[in-house]
Amino acid sequence: MRLSIPADGRRTEIEIAGVTSDSRAVRPGYLFAALPGSKADGARFAADALAKGAVAILAGAEAHIDVPPSVPILRDPDPRRRLALIAADLHQLQPSTIVAVTGTSGKTSVADFTRQIFAALGHKAASIGTIGVVKPDGAVYGSLTTPDPVELMASLAELAREGITHLAMEASSHGLDQRRLDGVRLAAGAFTNLGHDHLDYHPTTGHYLAAKVRLFDTLLAPGQCAVVNADGARAGDVIDAARRRGLSVLTTGETGETLKLAFLARDGFGQKLDVVSKGRTHALRLPLLGSYQASNALVAAGLAIATGARAEEALASLPQLKGVKGRLEIVGEARGGIIIIDYAHKPDALAAALDALRPFASGRLVSIFGCGGDRDRLKRPIMGRISAEKADLTIVTDDNPRTEAAADIRQAILAAAPGAREIGDRE
Repeated sequence: MRLSIPADGRRTEIEIAGVTSDSRAVRPGYLFAALPGSKADGARFAADALAKGAVAILAGAEAHIDVPPSVPILRDPDPRRRLALIAADLHQLQPSTIVAVTGTSGKTSVADFTRQIFAALGHKAASIGTIGVVKPDGAVYGSLTTPDPVELMASLAELAREGITHLAMEASSHGLDQRRLDGVRLAAGAFTNLGHDHLDYHPTTGHYLAAKVRLFDTLLAPGQCAVVNADGARAGDVIDAARRRGLSVLTTGETGETLKLAFLARDGFGQKLDVVSKGRTHALRLPLLGSYQASNALVAAGLAIATGARAEEALASLPQLKGVKGRLEIVGEARGGIIIIDYAHKPDALAAALDALRPFASGRLVSIFGCGGDRDRLKRPIMGRISAEKADLTIVTDDNPRTEAAADIRQAILAAAPGAREIGDRE
């Protein structure tokens, strides 16, 4: 693609072969995006990028780039957004129907459930999120919730070339705040809930919410649809933002209007639901544990409806849904008890998982967990307290301490979990 970029006091036309914000990935003919980061400033690597063949630099409006005046510099007040748009222009192809879901908990399940519903409706569908890119043949690769825009746009183009027409993707607060989705041609967006997470990145809860809301007040275009779990914390804020943007709003859950959960009861390792839509009650069995999975399934059905499916079609696919790997996944049995793995790494998610499992604990409910290092420290005692209150026994262990001392992380959890056992250094 060609870009008009200032150099030597005049504009020059530059042919761009590719774009990257990683100086190590620069190839001849590339545009190098010198972005500020939390650990390093991309401007420091501009000279290295030029030595590897970069033909121009993308930088912030006021960024200091120490390169010769003959080097074209494309300046933008929002260089991260510009990077995403350039990456989208370079790759061009995207699946025709793309939906995104944001929220503290439930994103992975909603994205995967939406993919399954799209497939049940006859579409060639895929999903992108924490578990990777999931294709119709079950192939999975990658593992970042919201990939950087260059990788994301390349993945979208590859999926489109493979004939994928429908895509469901997770939109993390980091990804939204860092403009990674700004070049994605979205058809609808969804919100699950807002809880305690990522306060190592976001300075305040308000900033965290604003990042989530950006999906609705900026990325979706007026006239498109927002699907909101009406029971989720801060749902009202999202609904207000969506309506100010001119979006149509579809709500789900016990207090929802479009897909109203009128009845829920445990049924073995599943649950029976009555869902009311346009005055008609749909009775169905969801083969998943946990009331929050019913909530996730309805949000996924809402996204299908928002992109053209009839309510009865979307709901009819729910009894065939399969759980996502690592989400209340039964992995074994020992001494008469079942062993379940769940991804829960946030306070709300841990509480929901333990609540969902309590009815199945004929004996003790044992919780084994840890918290990651170099991440939100405030949630550690909160999760310790939740586990101590909801489980019969809590065992605190390690979960990727990164650069922190694992023992310090465990102590922060144990301080709020009376009676808990400490077992570190295990694989």
